[in-house]
Amino acid sequence: MTITRYYMALVLTMFTGAAIGQEGILDRPPERTYDAVIASGFLKVGMYQNFPPYSYEQDGVAKGIDADLGRRIAERLGVEFQPHWIVPDETLGDDLRNNVWKGHYLAKRRLADVMMRVPYDKKFAYMQDSTGEYMNEQVVLFGPYQQEQWQIAYNPAKLDPVSTIAVFRYHPIGVEIDTLPDFYLSSSFNGSIRSQVKHYNNVGAAFDGMLAGDVSAVMGMRAEVDFELAEHPDDGMVPATNGFPGLTKQVWDVGMAVKHTHRQLGYAIEAIVDELVRGGEMEALFARYGARYSIPGYYAEVLGAQAE
Repeated sequence: MTITRYYMALVLTMFTGAAIGQEGILDRPPERTYDAVIASGFLKVGMYQNFPPYSYEQDGVAKGIDADLGRRIAERLGVEFQPHWIVPDETLGDDLRNNVWKGHYLAKRRLADVMMRVPYDKKFAYMQDSTGEYMNEQVVLFGPYQQEQWQIAYNPAKLDPVSTIAVFRYHPIGVEIDTLPDFYLSSSFNGSIRSQVKHYNNVGAAFDGMLAGDVSAVMGMRAEVDFELAEHPDDGMVPATNGFPGLTKQVWDVGMAVKHTHRQLGYAIEAIVDELVRGGEMEALFARYGARYSIPGYYAEVLGAQAE
């Protein structure tokens, strides 16, 4: 009986060792479910790196709208906030794969529990590839917390009030390279604005170019532009009131994403964010960074609230 038990134990040990070895080879990402997050005592919040006013690092501390929101969420869950910095890949789908559900091939176990600043968009959520497969079925998009839009700021010493982008046929405008404002302005009016579009690494650098007199205006997301205006209150730059003809997506809801097997965590976070939106704390959070806040269109549809 003793020998039989010995051999059984040996076989079990070999089987377990093989399984552990296989797990190491596959390097599977950990399943950070709601219970696992609470038990661990921390929440890893995925945020884009060097992306003020949403998320950036200052003196080693995570700052910005999304960082502060992540702290609020973690606090109400009763866990510690931990930033998970995201360097953007070529597409949003790549970012979701690398940081939410699969992991980068060089660091498969480095995943966020929740990713901030994901478009809350049904078309994106149910996008299909050429074979009819859903491209984003591994993630759940939820918790819209802001409505974002495009914005121009300009130098009134060089421009009259901007009522149409046609003025940029004759005046240089700064944009972040390879972004929608770059493509939009470069192709508008049959490309007649293209020569006036000046490229910068980010909106902050474009704003510096405007302060230096290299460009007369800057186009970016409204919160980015608001943040730069608030950082330079005495330099006379002002926001424009023009629209963007031909640009189909002028406003959009911003939400979050979790892995599709972690829906319970998503529900818990969504309930917290919902309270922050309804109670006015979200608006106050944006105001801290000089940014105007618009309630997501989701609330306008579901609750009858009016977005700004």
